[in-house]
Amino acid sequence: MVGMEDYGQFETAWCPGCGNHAILKVVKKALAGLGLAPHEVLLVTGIGQAAKAPLYMNCNMFTGLHGRSLPAATGARLANPGLTVIAESGDGCSYGEGGNHFLAALRRNVNITLLAHDNQVYGLTKGQASPTTMQGMKTKAQLFGQPSLAFNPVAVAAAMRAGFVARGFSGEIEHLAGLIQEAVRHPGFALLDILQPCVSFNKLNTFSWYKERVYRLGPEHDPTDFAQAMSKAQEFGERIPIGVIARNDRPPFEAGVPGLARGPLAARSLDRDALRRIVESYA
Repeated sequence: MVGMEDYGQFETAWCPGCGNHAILKVVKKALAGLGLAPHEVLLVTGIGQAAKAPLYMNCNMFTGLHGRSLPAATGARLANPGLTVIAESGDGCSYGEGGNHFLAALRRNVNITLLAHDNQVYGLTKGQASPTTMQGMKTKAQLFGQPSLAFNPVAVAAAMRAGFVARGFSGEIEHLAGLIQEAVRHPGFALLDILQPCVSFNKLNTFSWYKERVYRLGPEHDPTDFAQAMSKAQEFGERIPIGVIARNDRPPFEAGVPGLARGPLAARSLDRDALRRIVESYA
């Protein structure tokens, strides 16, 4: 029987009140609820405050470069489909430095989950605007307000027909745990954008600000209906829907790669004679 305690308890470097604390707890709760032991899970991360989360868990973990969690997660999943692979990082890392990899992941539909801690600022580097910072918000680097429109990862993912698109909130623990479990179970790329307060640098999108606006999607919302999905994906402001926004049954990337039909690459032995012939063919 797997329990949250199997994933360990570690001292963190986050500010008191940071939404990352709740997300860390919920990830452990969700994985234990799925019956996944630590050795069956790989968490891949980049750089940032959110990217520290896997460091505080007892499981397989890989830290990549800033914005590069998804390529590493993709490679790990294709090499070893027996692992449950989760990329976990912040909005800056996932959508800014990692924006191109995010788009590629949506297209490919590899069976991995992206948990994006979205606090709408760069929390590690003292609060400058991130891709999801709301237009007009003032920061230490944008003294006259963020001039650009905010990037909407949920709308982009839904528009690109991602297999699973959801938004959660770190203040809705049980709801968020269920969303993480649904994302991990989905056979293809799953995006879960998680709203979370940065108490040090984001004085606009506070816990109470989110709490007043988020609402759970009910059974009347059909995530398989593209028009409904796009409508809810673009709703952000005075009302913010949380839950599964879009879903479809696109076949995962792995199904279209003949080389994987013989089993995981990680379990195969190296054919040195074949490698030698290939190398010699370039002589």
